[in-house]
Amino acid sequence: MKLTFYGHSSFGLEINGKHILFDPFISPNEKASHIKVDEIPADYILISHGHEDHVADVENIAKRTGATIVSNFEIVSYFQGKGIENGHPMNFGGHWNFGFGRVQYVPALHSSVLPDGSYAGNPGGFIIETEEGTVYYAGDTALSMEMKLFARKKIDTALLPIGDNFTMGIEDAVSAAEFIDCDNIIGMHFDTFGYIEIDHSKAKSAFESAGKKLTLMNIGETLNI
Repeated sequence: MKLTFYGHSSFGLEINGKHILFDPFISPNEKASHIKVDEIPADYILISHGHEDHVADVENIAKRTGATIVSNFEIVSYFQGKGIENGHPMNFGGHWNFGFGRVQYVPALHSSVLPDGSYAGNPGGFIIETEEGTVYYAGDTALSMEMKLFARKKIDTALLPIGDNFTMGIEDAVSAAEFIDCDNIIGMHFDTFGYIEIDHSKAKSAFESAGKKLTLMNIGETLNI
């Protein structure tokens, strides 16, 4: 699997030739100004919740690529109302096999509303099980005891918010990594705004002290995971 970071909480995940895009907020992000949004591939767009900093580029990318939007029923319906035909609604606990892997939509502790004020349902995250490994995309969330249940999935890589203020900070993210029993953590939702700037060295040290590895990707960087 190849993971590309597009800034904030936006990632592209390539699995078996399929391109999965998470929470595309790229064109309004000054730190991602070097990313060419019109060249980002997407077969599926997985949306954790409705906030503008997670859906800003969904409509343009979906219409350009014909990607299938995967999210809760309310968010899928919202984008269908904008003329995007391909959508797959889910809700908490449900699984679906999309060909590239088996996806489960899981709870996240946050808030959610779409940019125009429309109801966006409950925020969530995704656990993706594939032949190449299992990935947990947490979305925007606080620490939750429910994360302990996710350890049953034997997660290989977890994408966790670490910026604090709006989501988990470093301390709680370390606890989340322990709850899900995952040693390989990719940080997200940090440094984009003043409220969520972090000390990179302290963050990595905190995870290292817990026997975990925290990777803070550069925007535009691609890793094999």
